[in-house]
Amino acid sequence: QVRLVESGGGLVQPGGSLRLSCAASGTISSINYMAWYRQAPGKQRELVAMLDSGGGRDYADSVQGRFTISGDIAKNTVSLQMNSLKPEDTAVYYCYAVLIEMTMPGRLRDYFGQGTQVTVSS
Repeated sequence: QVRLVESGGGLVQPGGSLRLSCAASGTISSINYMAWYRQAPGKQRELVAMLDSGGGRDYADSVQGRFTISGDIAKNTVSLQMNSLKPEDTAVYYCYAVLIEMTMPGRLRDYFGQGTQVTVSS
């Protein structure tokens, strides 16, 4: 079993900052990459940022320059620093991981966390 647990969501005013954190636990052999997705009401879930095991990073155009993903894939942790937040950043943010479990060597599986609410409002 694998679990991804997020923390750090909340209510913030426009222009403010929040930091989200995620820790993966369980029977993990290795993680290929971790990412953050978000889903706003009435919209599809979208990729926000990703971090791979080699340190490569990628961002959605809408958050480029405002959000920073960091972490230690080898330690199964990832964070998302969100600055200059806008009302349109309001969504449930999900941690995501693509990994290999000890019980299924060589087989990639993916998992989402339960999500944390981020609300940007004055």
